[in-house]
Amino acid sequence: MAARRRKNAGTSEAGTPGEGAVLPADLELQDLYGAFAAHGLDDDDLDDSAVLVPPVTLPPEAELAAQAKAVPMFGWALELARWTAPHRTVDEFGDLTDPDREPAARLLGLAPEEGEVSEEAVVEAMRAWSLACDLDLIEIGTTAAGEHVAVPGPDLEPAEEGDPETVLELWLTAAGIVRELAVEADSMPEPGHEGHGGHEGGEDAEGSETSADEDEDEDDEDRLSEVEEARDEAAELLDEALQVLYETTAFAEPGGETVPLGVLAALLVVPEGEEPSEELLGDITDVMVALDPMLADLAELGLLDYRPIDPDLFDEEEGEAAVPEADTEEPLDEAESARFGLVRLTPLGQYGIRQWLLEDGYDAPLVGDLAGGDAAALLSGISEAANVLPEEELRVWITDRDPVEAARELLAAARGHDAYAPMRRMLCHSALTMLGGPAEPAVREVLDDPELGGGARTWLVSLGAADVPAPERAMALWTVVDAFAAQLLDSGGDPEQLRELITDLPVTGNPASYFGELWRVDHPYTADVLEAVGELHLDRTVAKEARKAAFKARSKG
Repeated sequence: MAARRRKNAGTSEAGTPGEGAVLPADLELQDLYGAFAAHGLDDDDLDDSAVLVPPVTLPPEAELAAQAKAVPMFGWALELARWTAPHRTVDEFGDLTDPDREPAARLLGLAPEEGEVSEEAVVEAMRAWSLACDLDLIEIGTTAAGEHVAVPGPDLEPAEEGDPETVLELWLTAAGIVRELAVEADSMPEPGHEGHGGHEGGEDAEGSETSADEDEDEDDEDRLSEVEEARDEAAELLDEALQVLYETTAFAEPGGETVPLGVLAALLVVPEGEEPSEELLGDITDVMVALDPMLADLAELGLLDYRPIDPDLFDEEEGEAAVPEADTEEPLDEAESARFGLVRLTPLGQYGIRQWLLEDGYDAPLVGDLAGGDAAALLSGISEAANVLPEEELRVWITDRDPVEAARELLAAARGHDAYAPMRRMLCHSALTMLGGPAEPAVREVLDDPELGGGARTWLVSLGAADVPAPERAMALWTVVDAFAAQLLDSGGDPEQLRELITDLPVTGNPASYFGELWRVDHPYTADVLEAVGELHLDRTVAKEARKAAFKARSKG
């Protein structure tokens, strides 16, 4: 799939998808990890055009395979492949012969066992036959006598038995075929589109014929170029739409994965943070109309649950179909809004898009990918990954583990003075909070640890413990710097988030004295923290003292 970069006029406040949220593909990596570069981390392969794919949760492959076999078009292909056994005569193109077409439609339940078979039923049966041949579920050969025959392919038996690897590989191939055909259909020229060849004038007949041939060749090339350009545009639009659906589904609450087609189109058209203008509203309508048939095609293979645009909404105006724009003053009710199209990415769709992303070289993780190792791998992996849901990874890791042993392992992994260490300690604190009271014995074991003691005391106090000794001054100051550094890295330098932390700094009426202590703290991020305070603190006196302290901290190094 092509790299998706949704139109983005600037970073907006985070929120839920569809409410001004910045999706991972919109985040600039330099903004996210600029602070890391100052500490020698390798970011040579990070660039502003990168796409960050969010992690998703998928059912087990056996369940996905069962869902694939339940897709009608895919199931029909399997049925027809079995129907060919031991062999069945076909025409020279590998298609069913006329006598077999109506029986094929009856076999698939597309027509009654007796009576007339509609043309539509035969067409559907032939489409299923074509898919089975494309998947090599049916193989075409020629006998010694010159007869064209079809036989079941080698993948039929394992697919019928539900072998997950075979079924999903076949389904993914089928989905790719349908995706390609959907794009091809959308890029076909409109009926009645003719070239502008021909000849007028007084040239002789031979000259006229030569000129006409040349004009016709040029027209053919122009038409081919137009079709190729239209195909590329349709493919890019569909890829972008599928990636937006993938992202919104990843962040959606259970039951909230359905997206109105108009919202999907707006996410593709409207720059981030802007309100749609009259011109953009027209563009949104155009995108909706373009996506409608392509999404309907993909729904046939189970990638999507799709309710298409209500045909009654189309008005014929000068030979062009148009979808009336919704009244922007009074929001549509749920039933009326649904008439403009609704789309939901299925688990099979998530699986398929993720496989396409992986094939194209993107990192498309699953929730829990980092939770399979020890605590050191867990905390380092979350800290270093750009596309991860930390709480989910932590929750998966601690599940079914002994709280005390898990806490000890997490605390040991949180130690260190490298660039990611503050993040590991913050993540450790979050995991300990998930473990709760049963982890207390392990936390008390590190009360005197110079790196972990301050955070351990804070955690115990939040738990309600009353016998927690106050930390020594050096430990308290080091913990302040470490906690602020973790937030500085985690927020990517977001001013609003950092200002909230800055207001909580225990700066007394004598900031010179406080920062005079803080710049001496032996922590790799001391100068960075002081510079952030100096830049963002609203009190000019405090900000000035922080900048002076930052200069001293840099000079000390």
